Amino acid sequence: MQKAIPSTEYANEIRSEPIEHRFNPYSNNGGTILGIAGEDFAVLAGDTRQTTGYSINSRYEPKVFDVGDNLLLSANGFAGDSTQLIKVFDNRLKWYHFNHDKKLAISSAARLIQHMLYGKRFFPYYVHTILAGLDEDGKGAIYSFDPVGSYEREQCRAGGSAASLIMPFLDNQVNFKNQMDPESNGTKKKEIRYLSLDEVIQLVRDAFSSATERHIEVGDGLEMLIVTKEGVRTEYFPLKRD
Repeated sequence: MQKAIPSTEYANEIRSEPIEHRFNPYSNNGGTILGIAGEDFAVLAGDTRQTTGYSINSRYEPKVFDVGDNLLLSANGFAGDSTQLIKVFDNRLKWYHFNHDKKLAISSAARLIQHMLYGKRFFPYYVHTILAGLDEDGKGAIYSFDPVGSYEREQCRAGGSAASLIMPFLDNQVNFKNQMDPESNGTKKKEIRYLSLDEVIQLVRDAFSSATERHIEVGDGLEMLIVTKEGVRTEYFPLKRD
């Protein structure tokens, strides 16, 4: 026998709001990437932790890739879209070699990625993309993209979960913003210069070590790809695992 509901002033209220069902195909799998352009080199780095919320899916999931032609590419955010974007670019690059029988310049690669991202603007890749390499003059180049293809060439750029922590640090240490010449008693800005490769490597390590202390979605390992006129090499450094 069904128990009677007590008669109160609230018992007669009928809730008629529709129940909303929402499909969300995206998720953020954490991690952080950054790129720095030097005078004759470029560095693209990312941590190796992949997360879903507070769960660690993998402690080694690379986020930076050597895609050929001395081009480095990273797409960080939703892991599925990141993998797909890298695969599509790799396929497009093979077709470019087949049709033109020459290397793809980094400026052309940036425009190609723009078209790929813009073509998916109504269901975009949920990623922050950074392209690194050497330009036609042999100088380091970094291109950063938003999810729908807007892009620009920069001296440095960070993306991903800890971008808000790392980017101010890069602005100060790479672009020399808010740095004054110590001999001018604060009256003259510090002269902008290219950092050496050793300085950049140490700077990247410091940036990720600091981010690991403050962000749970960054950690485990730091993978760094370095492109010079001699080619691409990889360096790996451990980070905190907790």
